[in-house]
Amino acid sequence: MAGMSPVPLTLGLFSASASSSSSSPAGVTVCDVMRAPEQVFQIQAAGETLDGFSASLPLLPNGSSESLTSREVWCRPGWKATRDLAPILPDHLINIEEINHALQQTTSPEELDQAMLPWKGKLSFRLMNTILSNEKDWQRALALHDWMVEKGKYKPSQFGYNIMLRNVLREQKWVLAEGLYKEMLKCKVSPDKYTFATLISQYGKAGKLEGAFLWLEEMDRAGIAPDLITFSTLIDLAGKHGNFSKAMALFYRMKADGICPDLIVYNSMINFFGKAKLFKESRGLFGEMKSYGITPDTVSYSTLINVYAEAEKYTEAEDVFLSMRAEGCPIDLTICNMMINVYGKLELVKEAEHLFWSMDEIGVVRNVVTYNTLMNVYGMAGLKGQAKHLFRIIRQVSGVEPNIITYNTIIAIHGQALEFEAATKILAKMQQAGVEPNAVTYSTLLSAYGKAGKFEKAVVLFQNLRTAGFQMDEVLYQTMIMVYEHAGLVGHSQRLLEELKHSKLVSRSGSINILAKAGKVEEASRLFNRVYQEGEMLDISVFKNMIAIYCSNQRAKHALEVYDRMRNKGYLPDSSTCEYLLSAYGQLRLLHGAERLYKDLQAQGCVLSDQVHLKMMSLYGNLERVHAAEKLFKQLCEHGGVPEHDLYATMGKIYEKADRLDEAARLLTLARKRERF
Repeated sequence: MAGMSPVPLTLGLFSASASSSSSSPAGVTVCDVMRAPEQVFQIQAAGETLDGFSASLPLLPNGSSESLTSREVWCRPGWKATRDLAPILPDHLINIEEINHALQQTTSPEELDQAMLPWKGKLSFRLMNTILSNEKDWQRALALHDWMVEKGKYKPSQFGYNIMLRNVLREQKWVLAEGLYKEMLKCKVSPDKYTFATLISQYGKAGKLEGAFLWLEEMDRAGIAPDLITFSTLIDLAGKHGNFSKAMALFYRMKADGICPDLIVYNSMINFFGKAKLFKESRGLFGEMKSYGITPDTVSYSTLINVYAEAEKYTEAEDVFLSMRAEGCPIDLTICNMMINVYGKLELVKEAEHLFWSMDEIGVVRNVVTYNTLMNVYGMAGLKGQAKHLFRIIRQVSGVEPNIITYNTIIAIHGQALEFEAATKILAKMQQAGVEPNAVTYSTLLSAYGKAGKFEKAVVLFQNLRTAGFQMDEVLYQTMIMVYEHAGLVGHSQRLLEELKHSKLVSRSGSINILAKAGKVEEASRLFNRVYQEGEMLDISVFKNMIAIYCSNQRAKHALEVYDRMRNKGYLPDSSTCEYLLSAYGQLRLLHGAERLYKDLQAQGCVLSDQVHLKMMSLYGNLERVHAAEKLFKQLCEHGGVPEHDLYATMGKIYEKADRLDEAARLLTLARKRERF
């Protein structure tokens, strides 16, 4: 290994600049990582690109934990591809355990060379790759791979590089992974679907949304079709980051590519459609699943029930539960807990109690969540006595250990009843039981004090928490800001908001969201612009909240600027954000921009809510583009997605505004008739 010369790589941009004097036709390989520091190469900028690869693909978004200034990776001069040497010994005569043990003792490239020297030319390509696959240490594996291609004269392969990628990605060595991918291309080794599946999966697990989707783009450029697992990984990643439009676009692309979603993908999409408030599409997936021979399971039903419950559509949630029982689908603990809550929201306390006590009959064991939920149902119904009784049962009879939510629930019930002394006693009991109060506990008390007009108590509690060094979060800040504003203490509220902008206790995304939700447009705007310019990765909710607050304050131009930034980060707007944006385009009379937004989102496979379609129709009418409104009206009527009543009513108002009164009267009459049904 003597005489190795560093070759500069631009791993972060997927391009390389090798020395022009290099005579190597095959490029360079990533080498031993156990050499002296003076042999570490430096990553530097380069304008060259690899064959067939885009150099404009930055896969290292801000926040990478890896240094971009130096790597503990060495590069060797290129090697000439040769044929695989025929092994002297058959595989079954080789003691792999002996080789693995010898490798485990090595701590340097020289030691590894000595360990492998007796086996040079004696191991088949298949067996050598097996040994490589068994090596879990990413540094030793890299050194072994280099030994294979340089000393062992084995040809580089997809299998070997895929193993290397797997190992370095497990250690979150993002720069090195990009370098290995670049090296594959330089060595004329074509990546396969497993290469990209590994990259996308590991970037996804690390929460690197932008990087994962850039790898998908590279996969497309390589002409490799994503499979079910790849799509499933990306859909789940997009949804968990709140980018529901992106998840939907992937879902529809997946089906357009001829890949049938499995049960896991369908269950994810039921959730994501619901989170995006596209309830019709969410429930419609049940019929689609059955048409493909996929039977909805307990998770499918529980997901849809939860979607409706979170949207406060409790009647629809109950309807799903009844359908589930009619289908004979098994009921589990999660379903029972959710339905007890749903019945409570519907003020059906008897039904909640019946389900609670009938759980024994259906073989479902209650847990602390079950008790907490029924206790909360009693609290919502004002049945304080039953709630207290159940609290005693939890502590004394059931054998279920009360948790923080148990105590928070009973404290909230006492707070609603203005029984602050009792709430304080519960607080002491929970601490005696070894359950430490959290931000929700104190937020509950602060809120109760505020609603009861006990502002002094709220202020004292908040100041005591700060003095005691309690870990403050956005929940407490948000609650205290509301208490101050409810009390008319605007100055105190402003000071707290100002403090929030510089607080290290709350993420800057959280701070922007609090300011935006509090209607503090100037403060939110300044903090948003500063954070964005510094390159910090902002949550999608920040962009949505900023668009909402700008539109609510007649700042259409600013809203559209935020949208441009949102798209630059790879986020797609959901339907509610799309409505705001269409309004902004309308305020500025930028019809072409509105049309581009509306059509682009549909072209990318995004499912838009009925309100977005109707908003676009209304926008045409407001800008006196009646013919365009008529065209969209006909398209939506043919599609059959938007309720006819809403379509007729919207188009009727457009005709009315255009003084086409006969047509307006006809459609408005039809709208009233459809409403009856």
